[in-house]
Amino acid sequence: MLFDDRGARYRAAYAWVGLLAAEMFILMWVSAAQNRWLYEPWFLRSPPTPLLARLLCAAAFAAAVWRTWPDFRPIPVGNAAAVAAFFIAAEWAGSPGAYALFMAASGVLLIVALLQESHQLAFRDQLTGLPGRRALDERLRSLGDRYAIGMVDVDHFKQFNDTHGHDVGDQVLRLVGGRLEQVGGGGVAYRYGGEEFSVLFADTDIKEAQAALEAIRSSIETYKMAVRGADRPKAAEEGAKRRGETSAEKVLSVTVSIGLAEPTEKHPTPREVIKAADEALYRAKKAGRNRVSR
Repeated sequence: MLFDDRGARYRAAYAWVGLLAAEMFILMWVSAAQNRWLYEPWFLRSPPTPLLARLLCAAAFAAAVWRTWPDFRPIPVGNAAAVAAFFIAAEWAGSPGAYALFMAASGVLLIVALLQESHQLAFRDQLTGLPGRRALDERLRSLGDRYAIGMVDVDHFKQFNDTHGHDVGDQVLRLVGGRLEQVGGGGVAYRYGGEEFSVLFADTDIKEAQAALEAIRSSIETYKMAVRGADRPKAAEEGAKRRGETSAEKVLSVTVSIGLAEPTEKHPTPREVIKAADEALYRAKKAGRNRVSR
């Protein structure tokens, strides 16, 4: 399938690059149909492209692959695949069908990369890497009768921003988002907005969801976040040497409060369940924060 369900975790989200393998299979079939495959193997015939052109294509492909690291965004990956398709087309320039096939594939790969990039920008939060609220809205439309929704809020987040600056606030959000992404029980985390996150448990009992959220809450509480000081050297090697010199004043603890709810006769729709989870979140904060409330 071209796209995962909106809001699903991106695995190797570029399986469409496998189009190249499919194209090679089609090319072999076309060649065999023309009775040339047994007599003119690709690796034995003289190259239709000059050696300099081959070297330039190889350099362009290596540069495109290098640009995909480490984020593997769709457009850089699509560029690398398009260069590979273009090179194969040049190698089979003497076969009009194969040349047209791979040139068309090169353009299609670029279009697919652009579509996937647009999809990610629309449905994925750029700061935390989690699916965004729009992705959550899409997922809520396809829920069954059995699910639970947790609303997660970072405790004293404004204080982090006011005391340590917005850069540290962003670090806190990335930390919480990264931990929530590891939630168990079949939960999927979303960036709801600001310092608030949602965790959706489809086809999961609320007791199992509560246990999973409690484990995540505990892991966030026990994690000690080191804040990069203003005097920290920018050079990676020097920074690594001084990594153990962080002072106690620069180590922060982060906690979260969580509200959890499931559909009931009083809250039958997903929107009402989110509202109920928000009310449970308010109770968690009123009771002292850093807890899961139902």
